[in-house]
Amino acid sequence: MTGLIPAPTTWRDADSADGFVIDENTVIDAGPGTEATARWLRGVLGAATGLALPPGAGADGQTVRLRVHSEDAGHLGPEGYKLYADGDGVALHGGGPAGVFWGAQTLRQLLGPDAFRRAPVDPGRQWLVPTTFVEDSPRFRWRGLMLDVARHFMPKEGVLRYLDLMAAHKLNVFHFHLTDDQGWRVEIKRYPKLTEIGSWRARTKFGHRASPLWEEKPHGGFYTQDDIREIVAYAAERHITVVPEIDVPGHSQAAIAAYPELGNTDVIDTTSLTVWDSWGISENVLAPTDNTLRFYEGVFEELLGLFPGEFLHVGGDECLKDQWRRSPTAQARMEELSLADEDALQSWFIRHFDTWLSARGRRLIGWDEILEGGLADGAAVSSWRGYQGGIAAARAGHDVVMCPEQQVYLDHRQHDGADEPVPIGYVRTLEDVYRFEPVPPELTPDQARHVLGAQANVWTEVMENQARVDYQTFPRLAAFAEVAWSALPAPAERNFAGFERRMTAHYRLLDALGVGYRPPAGPWPWQQRPGVLGRPIEGAPPNR
Repeated sequence: MTGLIPAPTTWRDADSADGFVIDENTVIDAGPGTEATARWLRGVLGAATGLALPPGAGADGQTVRLRVHSEDAGHLGPEGYKLYADGDGVALHGGGPAGVFWGAQTLRQLLGPDAFRRAPVDPGRQWLVPTTFVEDSPRFRWRGLMLDVARHFMPKEGVLRYLDLMAAHKLNVFHFHLTDDQGWRVEIKRYPKLTEIGSWRARTKFGHRASPLWEEKPHGGFYTQDDIREIVAYAAERHITVVPEIDVPGHSQAAIAAYPELGNTDVIDTTSLTVWDSWGISENVLAPTDNTLRFYEGVFEELLGLFPGEFLHVGGDECLKDQWRRSPTAQARMEELSLADEDALQSWFIRHFDTWLSARGRRLIGWDEILEGGLADGAAVSSWRGYQGGIAAARAGHDVVMCPEQQVYLDHRQHDGADEPVPIGYVRTLEDVYRFEPVPPELTPDQARHVLGAQANVWTEVMENQARVDYQTFPRLAAFAEVAWSALPAPAERNFAGFERRMTAHYRLLDALGVGYRPPAGPWPWQQRPGVLGRPIEGAPPNR
């Protein structure tokens, strides 16, 4: 097999060097529903090759033909495609517009790593698509990447770049972690202090929270609503859905710093709080008051106008409840609602927004802590504390996205060597990620149908810039992409040696895209962070 990643379902090629040559005579014939992919293909291949690739219906040997074929949707699904290439041309048929786009990504890979450059490096070269037949479709409908921009802000251009990197790997859900204790990153017009105050912190802990090092300068930033519209539109052109996350009721210190009345004012002086400059879990959580509910309804109302997708993520994780235990207001609310404990109070809080979102045709999703105290019927779960939350959710009839931290948290270290920068968590190698299995064997076939798919999570507490994000994310995201897309055998039976061989070409593709990945031999000197304290965990991670 060629170096295609993720691996296609069916692949056949010829032994000869024959194929279709893309040259100055080549046109792109775009059928109905494929116009956006044709524009994208013309843009990226035109930049890399220097060729015009105009629209038209060319003769044999001159045409890349794009079509949506509804008859293919029956067995391939809307994201599936067939690609034929020989001396007469390229024919790309998709079960839907998304299938055509994913097939175009495969076509680009077939042209080699230089097809991923932004300008020609060899203007006189021949661009050959080898004689090929590919039939392909994804295993999961949710193939996600979570990017945390709350801890360390990533400017808009970096986000757009990551959408391109996702598209190149056939990932289709961008989980956009926009708020946390350390920063609020999205403009809300009715609450301007969320970004005026909440988007900036005075300084930043460098390394793990036990590190004595600080970066003594302000850090922050936010996306305007027009930035968000641009990001969402850019993602949609690449058949990627953006799922925003606004954390409630925990991980909310930045919001409370901006609007102190949101906090537990009967327990602490919330007017003294600032945007948090360290890591971990803040005890400063939202007060369970009507004022807080109305405030976040206003936030979500603006977000619904910016993010048209099915899901809105509300966090719900790591909500410390000590302030609620000491708060007369929280205790009165529990008595009023006849709630047994503070876990039930959090469940009431989450259920409120599930009902609110459902009434507006949207669905709530949250981290698996939202199972505590009971979960609303329509809510979905991101299972991060191992597999058990996902198993419990699926057995209860809830949809689930599998993203266990022990397997696919890409902030965890990739090797046990001393040169790994700011080592966090268990060692999760490229092979470990390749052998990740999203569907727990404990589930029956009916229960397993609730597994929407899988997601890799990139938490940025110890990733101060884009280069660090690249290092932690790649090459492991390539392995994850194959797990989420391809019909692989059981983990122990997967051909990792074959995947490594394909990665040889894929590293050149990442080079062409300017990705600062971790080299197989270990980090370059400029990728290391000597003397910066991490939090490595020794031994093999638990599988459950």
